[in-house]
Amino acid sequence: MKPYLLLLMALLLSGFANAQQLLARWDELVASDFPQALEKSSKTCILPFGILEKHGPHSPLGTDLIHVREWAAHAVKSEYAVIFPDYFYGQINEARHQPGTFALPSKLILDMLEATCDEIARNGFDKIVILNGHGGNPEFIRFFMQSLLNKRHNYAVYFYAPQNDKEFTAQYLKMHKSDPQDDQHAGEGETSTLLYYRPDLMKMDRAASQSGANQHRSNIPNVYTPIWWYAAYPNHYAGEGAKATTELGKFTAEHEIDSFVKALKAIKADTETLKLQKEFYDRVDNLNK
Repeated sequence: MKPYLLLLMALLLSGFANAQQLLARWDELVASDFPQALEKSSKTCILPFGILEKHGPHSPLGTDLIHVREWAAHAVKSEYAVIFPDYFYGQINEARHQPGTFALPSKLILDMLEATCDEIARNGFDKIVILNGHGGNPEFIRFFMQSLLNKRHNYAVYFYAPQNDKEFTAQYLKMHKSDPQDDQHAGEGETSTLLYYRPDLMKMDRAASQSGANQHRSNIPNVYTPIWWYAAYPNHYAGEGAKATTELGKFTAEHEIDSFVKALKAIKADTETLKLQKEFYDRVDNLNK
């Protein structure tokens, strides 16, 4: 075969391979692939929402961020969606006494999240899926989402909030070594997940160098105070990270990826949410007409 024919075949095969490998991360896509990514994703964009805060003496400051980044990256291998660059502008005032915490004013993080969603939508997406990895974010996220009803938006925001099934929970508890009630932040469960996703970042020899026990320094029945977390866990560490295992992390990660893939498929197929939002906005606009 002539050399130029071999070269032509190589170029064609290369082009075919590239076409089959449409990247999922927004920041890794080239602009000419963006229309294809919009179509393949059904105009669905995942917003991986973490935070920067201390995670015990052994796990990275970006543990929540790294978790959702890896979670999303694994999920889109089975169900394609575009992944927005890692987002860490959430609620974390309770950790401001610890080094490395990145906490912005409340009004600013609300405005930034809406502006980010608006800009995602301006680029063609009409479904934005928040995949959250930080325990201090859900109340903020839900308030933000309800606030979106204050004015018309041409996109829908979905907050993925999984509930563990009985079979998973039973097996998880069998594999779990520490008291599950005390395992909240940088403890056995969260540390195990990071051990599976990014073992290279973990400093497990330091995991027992600080206490993650509840100090019970404030206890007023049926009363909430914003200092409740610091009163209980002044080290910003809740649990026993030293008891973490890669096996538990693998079991947890595989379950959470599979569960998210199912939700992602349902969101991509959803036609009702945007329709109902439009109906709601129309009724608001026509209320006094």
